[in-house]
Amino acid sequence: MTLHPPHSLLAELTHRCPLQCPYCSNPLELTKKSGEISTDTWKSVLSQAAELGVLHIHFSGGEPTARPDILELVSHAREVGLYSNLITSGVLMNEGRLDALLEAGLDHVQLSFQDCEAENADRIGGHKGGHAKKLDLAREVRARGAALTVNAVVHRQNIENVPKFIDLAVELDAGRLEVAHVQYYGWALKNRAALIPSREALMKATEEVAEARERLKGQLVIDYVIPDYYARYPKPCMSGWGRVGICVTPSGKALPCHAAETITGLEFDNVADKTLADIWETSSAFQAYRGFDWMEEPCRSCERREIDWGGCRCQAFAFTGRAEATDPACSKSPMHGELVELAMEESTAPPPEFAYRRIGAA
Repeated sequence: MTLHPPHSLLAELTHRCPLQCPYCSNPLELTKKSGEISTDTWKSVLSQAAELGVLHIHFSGGEPTARPDILELVSHAREVGLYSNLITSGVLMNEGRLDALLEAGLDHVQLSFQDCEAENADRIGGHKGGHAKKLDLAREVRARGAALTVNAVVHRQNIENVPKFIDLAVELDAGRLEVAHVQYYGWALKNRAALIPSREALMKATEEVAEARERLKGQLVIDYVIPDYYARYPKPCMSGWGRVGICVTPSGKALPCHAAETITGLEFDNVADKTLADIWETSSAFQAYRGFDWMEEPCRSCERREIDWGGCRCQAFAFTGRAEATDPACSKSPMHGELVELAMEESTAPPPEFAYRRIGAA
């Protein structure tokens, strides 16, 4: 496989977050503030990313604005020619801080919503008054002419509001709406039974998104990510392991995907010790499932191997204990039936209470 430069860098600046979302995809063991890499190290990473060919920098977390150096990092991203996207809960922002970020060179704001109805949204996020702050921030972003994406995190306890999410994105004048069903890694896996929707609810939501895409063509771009547990074929996770992007954690570990640390046995290089280019080209973790040589049957000879790239290694590991196994989301997997049966069983039983994670206030 020919190795091309990565397109994007996901910069997870911190795991600190004022929200307590039960579907958080960050690892179970979070990095403390004292373990975060320095401003100078992050600036070096951004410079190296630009030199390597990265085009987009996504500042994420946790809550990226919990770091006081966010303005300096956004400014540096602009200096080295990276298009910057802030992935934020919005609850730590105000007009003054938004203006400062935009002046520093921020290009895009991606704002997460837990629901369209304030009471349920605040319950899911575990942050009273959070929904109102998000609405205010979204309107201020568009009032300043900045690009806005609404990220709607969907699961069984808000899936009936998919049409309202679409209406909300239109009302807020967002350019893009991401309807993202929860993916079951990290803390979300602990809450799967409380989060996974029924097949019937998923099909209805999928039809609603399809109708809206047609109706709002040219006005609103709608991305749609379904839960793999009901898929016939797996999603092309990260467009293939180690093919298009790099994720750097708060402690400086460079990962092929956001959830890669869930796979035990992999060793991840740190940006404080090696250059980004060296990691991209030679890291054992990036090489592990890159290309096709690692694939077993039926993946190795499958006609879809350059479409879904074997699916998700983290999901394969979580469900089978082997990252090399066929992703059980694929209908060709011998364990596909077990995955579907589990989804049907959990989604039709009464949902348990959320297990909230207490990340620590920013």
